[in-house]
Amino acid sequence: MTYKGKDHSRRSGYGRKLAEEFCALSRRILRAANLGVPRNEFLKMIMEEFLNFSKCDEVEMRINEGIRYYRGVLNRSSPDNFLFTIATRNDCDLVENFPGEDNESVEFNEFLRDLTQGRYDTRLPYFTTNGALLIPDMSEPMKINGKLIRVPGQYRSAAVLTFPVSEDRHGIIFLKSLECGYFQAYEVEFYQGVAQTLGVALADRRAQAALRERIKELTCLYELDRIFSKDEVELDEIFQAVVEKLPPAWLYSDIASACIKLDGKVYATQGYVEGLHSQMAKIRVHNRERGFVKVTYRETRPVLDEGPFLKEERNLIEAVAREIGIFIERREAKQEKARLEHQLRHADRLATIGQLAAGVAHELNEPLANILGFAQLVLKLPEIPKQAVKDIERIVRAALHAREVINKLMLFARVRPPQQVAVNLNSLVTDGLYFLRSRCAKAGIEVSLDLAQDLPEIAADPTQMHQVLVNLVVNAIQAMPSGGKLKIATVRKDAVISLIVEDTGAGMTEEVKAQIFVPFFTTKPVGEGTGLGLSVAHGIVSAHGGTINVESEPGKGSRFEVVLPIRPLGNR
Repeated sequence: MTYKGKDHSRRSGYGRKLAEEFCALSRRILRAANLGVPRNEFLKMIMEEFLNFSKCDEVEMRINEGIRYYRGVLNRSSPDNFLFTIATRNDCDLVENFPGEDNESVEFNEFLRDLTQGRYDTRLPYFTTNGALLIPDMSEPMKINGKLIRVPGQYRSAAVLTFPVSEDRHGIIFLKSLECGYFQAYEVEFYQGVAQTLGVALADRRAQAALRERIKELTCLYELDRIFSKDEVELDEIFQAVVEKLPPAWLYSDIASACIKLDGKVYATQGYVEGLHSQMAKIRVHNRERGFVKVTYRETRPVLDEGPFLKEERNLIEAVAREIGIFIERREAKQEKARLEHQLRHADRLATIGQLAAGVAHELNEPLANILGFAQLVLKLPEIPKQAVKDIERIVRAALHAREVINKLMLFARVRPPQQVAVNLNSLVTDGLYFLRSRCAKAGIEVSLDLAQDLPEIAADPTQMHQVLVNLVVNAIQAMPSGGKLKIATVRKDAVISLIVEDTGAGMTEEVKAQIFVPFFTTKPVGEGTGLGLSVAHGIVSAHGGTINVESEPGKGSRFEVVLPIRPLGNR
């Protein structure tokens, strides 16, 4: 059966009118490609055009994009019930074919593949001159190239149109009718021409959609760059501004919400809730995961490239996460630079202070010794009035305090190097606490000792190590103004011994802990601390080749561990 002859309906007037109608159909299809609607809506619009123009009973469209297969079905009896499905290579074995009904034969599917790839001579039966397929009676199998091909379905006649999707991918449109012989050959040739226009429209729509998504992506990234350039703005304000810019960059912006989780803190758009579908990208800073960016849809939408999301949106969310990571790296590098510059300036100031402290301490030592000596001599004189005795005792106490401050300054300035002898740390703790127990009792502090047995002697300066113990204990006492528990322990671990001072005081924040060994840093009110105690202790321990480890949390007390090497006297 062939359809090559001229039809009597092709009279010049009728032919021109028919051509004009088909041209109008082509123009409507091209205009639809410019509307910017999602793929499924666009395909539905095209199928409605074919359904209304041909007056047939059903239009089916199949598109092979290589890794995905789209199938749409629109029936005249239920035009609102548009069937649109997407299959992937993982969902079916038909790598090059066109998935259709479940009961569709492999032979028919292979026939469609060969048809789209132009493997049939258009001079064969059932073909029009421009390659469309006309099936006047679907109840009978078609015999093509010696093969019997049966078309599945309930319909009686059909026209099969092919169109290009890309250079090597194609699509098929089925126009189906319940009437036998419904389609005419000359009309099917026109439909095939319109199908080619559809291929152009699809390519145009893809290009426009890619351009729109690229514009949205670049606009979003430009806005983020503008936000990130504001160095004076706080991080919380920056990330909240970033998260507000994300939903408009997604296809379904009206149902999109976004959030950023960074270091445990969450920034989200207003009314954010975990949606039915989400897209997420991890935030990495120096190759370490610190959080994520997430965009969610609170309503269901048709499946696209990644669920209801586009592949361009995957690229965008990855770029956003990457830009956030770069911004954090840049901000932290700037903060580290500022911190190092501050340390450098501070070290320079400390060097100057150290030189001044050494000179001042040396100049004050002699007159202070005279004041203390003469005051003590005056106290030994007989018949001194009681009031004078009290005043002289105040002088002695003030001079002793001044001498202690000068000693700290000399230690801080490294004027006095360690004078190492054999020291037993347990004995040093026992002797040192003799003068501190009364102060602990007065402050309501319970003292407990846990001293290791058979602790070896170390080479150390006993005066300086005593100073370390006193400074750590005094620091613990000041941390427990309402009383508490003070535990002092010694421990041997391999080639080191440890002196541990642990309190149940207020504890410290990470910010305070980072500065406790900085000279003159103190959290005490003015006049109640020099800020040198822990700095001096740190300097002494470092001069002995040891370290001080600190563990502390607000409300959970503090633990200072002085770690010293076990070295015999003379092996320095």
